[in-house]
Amino acid sequence: MDEIARLMDTLSKADGLNQTPLAGVRTYKASQYQPRQPLCYEKGVIIVGQGSKRVFLGDREYEYNPDNYLVLSVPLPAECETMATPSEPLLALMVDIDLGMLGRIIGKMDDRIDHALIGQHGKNQGLFLAKAVPEIKETVLRLLRALNSTLEARVLGPGIVHELMFRIMCGENASSLYALSMRNTNLSRIDKALKQIHGNFQDPMDVNGLAGLVNMSTSAFHRAFKEVTSSSPIQYLKKVRLNKARSLLMESGMRVNEAAAGVGYESATQFSREFKRYFGHNPVETIGGTPVNL
Repeated sequence: MDEIARLMDTLSKADGLNQTPLAGVRTYKASQYQPRQPLCYEKGVIIVGQGSKRVFLGDREYEYNPDNYLVLSVPLPAECETMATPSEPLLALMVDIDLGMLGRIIGKMDDRIDHALIGQHGKNQGLFLAKAVPEIKETVLRLLRALNSTLEARVLGPGIVHELMFRIMCGENASSLYALSMRNTNLSRIDKALKQIHGNFQDPMDVNGLAGLVNMSTSAFHRAFKEVTSSSPIQYLKKVRLNKARSLLMESGMRVNEAAAGVGYESATQFSREFKRYFGHNPVETIGGTPVNL
């Protein structure tokens, strides 16, 4: 186990997500293989110290490991497979994306930005991989060392996170992060629509209303939404609702009809049918189970 993995292991007290002394920075540990299953990724950067994961989004597959980090410029329902064993657990660091920080970084590096890429088709997807170059790994190592001290995390941590985001902005495939931070790009508009979905998933919602919210025609909104998320707006909303319902069933032990109503389903029967189709088992089998994390 190299030092990055060792420090991640030290910070990970248990399997699943582990909070660190620095807000917006968490570690993740998985000690066994997890077959392909649906989950909802949050917006952020995921850097692996040991093990690997495969993400299946639309018709594409992405693998992130110690050589490739994963960036999610928007929250994405996807499917994920985890490669890990008790002797070699998956160990990872997750850092939230702060739009204010991105804006400050971009403001100081405008001459380095290739503006032609920002609006280019296929360059503003909600997920991308990039190589973990030595500069990235060195910054991650210093961040992990700081996180092992509450004082250093508080004093040094924010500056190291700022440096890490700068390194990522200088890396490959980062055009979507530029587009995310700028007004009136397709990605920033879709991000606004996604915030509406995640904040009000239990309410009735339609494509026309979401398109109007971000000042786009319905057809243009639908195309841009599919490019960013690899899903239609209605399918995305359904996946968010089902993932939220699974969390309710696992974490609070709600009854199936209560969880269905809590995420916006009028029919518990329809909810159960769609839940089984998506997750492969009935919602009642989920009650009180182990939460699924990144």
